[in-house]
Amino acid sequence: MGEQPIYSTRAHVFQIDPSTKKNWLPTSKHAVTVSYFYDSTRNVYRIISLDGTKAIINSTISPNMTFTKTSQKFGQWADSRANTVYGLGFSTEHHLAKFAEKFAEYKEAARLAKEKSQEKMELATSPSQESPGGELSSPLTPVTPPSMENINGTDDSGETTPTSETRPEPSQNALAFTHSPTMTKHWEAELEALKGNNAKLTAALLESTANVKQWKQQLAAYQEEAERLHKRVTELECQSNQSPVIKSQKAELNQTIEELENTLRDKEEEMERLKEELENMNDLMEQKDSLTQKLEETELRGRVLEEQLSGAEQRLEENQEEQESFRKSLRTLLELLDGKIFELTELRDTLARLIEEAS
Repeated sequence: MGEQPIYSTRAHVFQIDPSTKKNWLPTSKHAVTVSYFYDSTRNVYRIISLDGTKAIINSTISPNMTFTKTSQKFGQWADSRANTVYGLGFSTEHHLAKFAEKFAEYKEAARLAKEKSQEKMELATSPSQESPGGELSSPLTPVTPPSMENINGTDDSGETTPTSETRPEPSQNALAFTHSPTMTKHWEAELEALKGNNAKLTAALLESTANVKQWKQQLAAYQEEAERLHKRVTELECQSNQSPVIKSQKAELNQTIEELENTLRDKEEEMERLKEELENMNDLMEQKDSLTQKLEETELRGRVLEEQLSGAEQRLEENQEEQESFRKSLRTLLELLDGKIFELTELRDTLARLIEEAS
């Protein structure tokens, strides 16, 4: 899809109370990610925020919007399409200033894109006002083309109102011109032009229908991918549940080391006692050598076990860090996919309305 996030921050989200229009109602229990999205195919900027899988902000930026700072860490803007006022509470004044700066930047970009697209549409759809060969212009009332706002789906009401004008009664001079061969050719040319425009509109409608089918397929693919990722998250959570087993092994190793240390201390005490006995009894020399050898083996085993414990602790920490990083990446991807699914659903509804209105 052509829509991508271009700036993100974190803030507490609020909406104005629809009944009182004065009090703020929190829509998130904690700070959530608030992102600016840009649709390069439609030249549209939107503000989107998700709380889990629920879209709590879905506001399309229009040139008549204004972001107002009401305090050092709070700002708001009104969305006439959603018939509400959004409020954002930031952790620092810098974050609020950065968000307001981006709002003004993307608002100006949306205004320029809208003006540019309107100019292109006017140049492409404006009918000729002069007849060939210097003849009189056609007395027919020209068909008013739909505005760019309605085509791009950025108008406030989402509906187009057909214009009706009363055709003036032709004068006697006009009636005389209609019987001339030149005017007959002119009317035929006008009729052919109208047929060409009708064919173009029909082709555009068919293309839109084909695009809706393609978007449905893409939506199904995204849903399957989201389901697969949900299953993967479940598997990773099951794997993370195995960490108590590692902790249990670590506890057993610690207990073994303590037992070996106690044994080592006992051996040291025994060695000291044997040394004292050796001063009095030369017969115990062989026993002393044997005990010394056992002590060295015990110390070697203790060092090996300490190295094993250190390696196990390091591997445990690395596994925990990898699992935490992977879970964060999956959550971020899920939020992005949920946003894409929601946007595709909204786009499908908009196209369906346009098709119904066209038919």
